[in-house]
Amino acid sequence: MSLSYSYLLKYIIIGDSAVGKSNLLLRYAHEKFNEDYQATIGIEFGSKNIEIDNEKYRIQIWDTAGQENFKSLTRAYYKNSVCAIIVYDITNKQSFNNINTWIDDCKNQSPKTIFFVLVGNKSDLENKRQVNYNEGLKFAQENNILFFESSAKTGKNVEDIFYKSAKIISEKIKEGIYDLENDSCGIKKGGDKSNNIIGINDDDEGNKKCC
Repeated sequence: MSLSYSYLLKYIIIGDSAVGKSNLLLRYAHEKFNEDYQATIGIEFGSKNIEIDNEKYRIQIWDTAGQENFKSLTRAYYKNSVCAIIVYDITNKQSFNNINTWIDDCKNQSPKTIFFVLVGNKSDLENKRQVNYNEGLKFAQENNILFFESSAKTGKNVEDIFYKSAKIISEKIKEGIYDLENDSCGIKKGGDKSNNIIGINDDDEGNKKCC
């Protein structure tokens, strides 16, 4: 039985705790939003199929904990990722100030070909804004990063974050930027039925484990 997509793309969502990473995943993968904040304990996972230029792609999304005590676990998931979505909260200036730390940490653990997307979340809370749009845009332009402001609550720009980044990645695939024979680039061809999750391997007892 053939897989229902041409390429599987592994995404990771990173950023400070409480910036809305889990709700971005929840909104995108399930069209839901959770009003009650609950810190991610370790890693959460979701996926969704999209179509780009008549080809189907499966985006596999790993949502990571932002707390310092989970950093060592989070770093393990940087490996084999094609895209890192760095999220800050527009109502929390410190979460924006910490972006460079997240980027540097990710670069140290990820493939050199990893694609970054910067997301200023909670745009529905305009009256509490501490980071203006142009600050985020300037940072993204200076670092050659794709940029969005979004609201996981209303759904604003959530689809675009994933579709437009996947579109750029699909173009890079066509340009031969990635070594598709190696899962470490964060992309798996749909024709490879050996495993439909990137970054998960079988141990000696046949159980699934990370990376």
